[in-house]
Amino acid sequence: MFRIPQNGTILFIRILRKDVMIIRLTVNESKNYDEVEITINCPQIDNVLERLIKQINQLHRTLTGTRDGRTYSLFVDNVYYIESIDNRSFLYSEKDVYESDLKLYEIEQVLTGTHFIRVSKNLIVNTVLIDSVRALFNGKFEASLMNGEKVIVNRHYVKAFKEKFLT
Repeated sequence: MFRIPQNGTILFIRILRKDVMIIRLTVNESKNYDEVEITINCPQIDNVLERLIKQINQLHRTLTGTRDGRTYSLFVDNVYYIESIDNRSFLYSEKDVYESDLKLYEIEQVLTGTHFIRVSKNLIVNTVLIDSVRALFNGKFEASLMNGEKVIVNRHYVKAFKEKFLT
């Protein structure tokens, strides 16, 4: 793991098939700034940059959930998956479960453009928090999440899941 310098540039070099892609990340920290500004200068947005942009967009989105009579605002990047049981939606973080007032389709709309994808009629998963995936004999997939839980990708959703997870 590398440390981001307080003020400085980090250089990433990524070798593609024929080309070399150089990515410079410059961090300028100063009390003179009132806000954080991210600017991406590039010749063309490729899959890597597209994923980076989605991840940056996901950082500021939140969902509201209740647990033990208290209401919490949860950053979506901390939500592993969302499940609908008996017309009630539940948000699963690493260790806790929260209930949402929104229906699953409403949550899916809020999460448009993020790393979340529907994997069954009653489940949406955060693809960033998937540790590994294995194919099951019946056309379904089993996704192991980074918190140790496993979720099933229904065969109806496998194609879209593979496209989102593998890109």
